Amino acid sequence: MYNIRELKPDLFWVGGVDRRLALFENMFPLPDGITYNSYLIRDEKTALLDTADSSISRQFLENVQAALAGRPLDYLVINHMEPDHCANIDELCLRYPDLKLVGNKKTFQLISQFYELDIAGRTIEVKEWDELNLGQHRLTFGFAPMVHWPEVMFTYEQTEGWLFSADAFGSFGALAGNLFADETDFDRLYLDESRRYYCNIVGKYGVQVQNALKKFADKPLNMILPLHGPIWRQNLAYFLDKYQHWSTYQPEKAGVVLVYASMYGNTENAVDLLANQLAQRGVADLRVYDLSKTQASYIIADAFKYSHLVVASPTYNSQLYYGMENLLREMAALNLRGRKAAVLANGSWAPQAQRYMTELLGSMKNTEILAEPVIIHSAVKAEQQQQLLALADSLTASVKATEL
Repeated sequence: MYNIRELKPDLFWVGGVDRRLALFENMFPLPDGITYNSYLIRDEKTALLDTADSSISRQFLENVQAALAGRPLDYLVINHMEPDHCANIDELCLRYPDLKLVGNKKTFQLISQFYELDIAGRTIEVKEWDELNLGQHRLTFGFAPMVHWPEVMFTYEQTEGWLFSADAFGSFGALAGNLFADETDFDRLYLDESRRYYCNIVGKYGVQVQNALKKFADKPLNMILPLHGPIWRQNLAYFLDKYQHWSTYQPEKAGVVLVYASMYGNTENAVDLLANQLAQRGVADLRVYDLSKTQASYIIADAFKYSHLVVASPTYNSQLYYGMENLLREMAALNLRGRKAAVLANGSWAPQAQRYMTELLGSMKNTEILAEPVIIHSAVKAEQQQQLLALADSLTASVKATEL
C-alpha cells in the first residue's frame, strides 16, 4: 500500500524509511535507522527528484505510482548518483518508456559505471543554471561538486523557493511520520544525528559546502528538502547557521572532548583525574569517551562540536595504540581543524605515543597544542598528578577565554 504525503500543492514526498539497516555505508551505526527522501512535482509535466535505496524499492515505486495519479512520469532529476538514491533508475526507465533523465555530464558517466542501461535518446544534460520548465514550476540547477560526490547538484524551484539539496542538510535517523523539522523536537531527536551525518559524510568538503551555500545565498529559500532526514520549512536560518559552523570548522560550544585508549585502566584513570579537575574548575561541557567502546563517528561529531580536544593513549608495539591512530587519522582526513588540544601518553619502558599523537594533531590545520604532553610511566604518580593539575589549569583558562 502506498505511503505518500502532500507537502505543498503539486509537491509530494514519495520516499520511505529503513529501520532495519544497522550501518550506513557499512560503517556508521544507525541506532534509529535511516530515511530516504524522494519528491515528485505534479504540474503540466511531472518530475521526480531522485529515487531511493534498493531496500525500499517496492514501497518507493508504489509511492511514485500513487503520487502520479495515473499520469506518466516525464522527468527524473538526478541530483546525486550514490546508490542509496539512484537504485531505482533502471526500474523507472522500464515502467515509463518516455521518461527523460535530467542530470549533468558526470551524472551520466556514473550511470554508465553503475548500470548496464541504455539511456541513449532519453537524457537531458544540463549545465549550471539551466532551466527546466514544468508549467507553473520552473527548476534550475546549481552544481555542488564534492558535496560530497563530484556529480552532485542542487535543484532550485524558482516559483516557490524550494531547494532540493541532495545529501546536504541531511540526517541519520528514520522519520516517525513527521516529515518536517518543525513537527519534531529537532534538537533532541535529530540535531546530534545531523551533526554526526555531516561531519562523517560531508565533513572533509567544507570549502565545497561553502561554495554551494554562496551560490544560493541570494535566492529566496522557503523550504529545504534533503535526501535524508527532516524537511525544513520554518526557521531555516537555524540549520543554515549549523552548516556555517560545521563547514568552516568553527566549534559550536566551548567545551572539552576527552578520548582515551586504555588497556588496563591506568590511562583511563589519568583522563578521569583530568576530567574531575576540569569540572571542579567550572568547565561545564565535558565529554569523555573510551574509543575502544565508542564508534569513531560519535567522537568525531563531538570533536566538531566542541572547542577543545584531549587525546590519551598508551604506547603499543613502540608506536601508537591502533584505535587512537585510526581515530586521529580519520579526524585529519575529515579536515577537522582549529581546535585547542592536549596530549596524555603512557608507556611502561619506552613511551612513544606522545610523539605520534603530537604529529597527527599537528597535521590538522590551525590546531594548537596547549602544553607539553603529560607522560605516564605505567600509572599516575605524584609527579604526573601535579602535571595533570597544571594541564587542568591551562585547559580551563583556554576554554573560558574561548567561550562562545
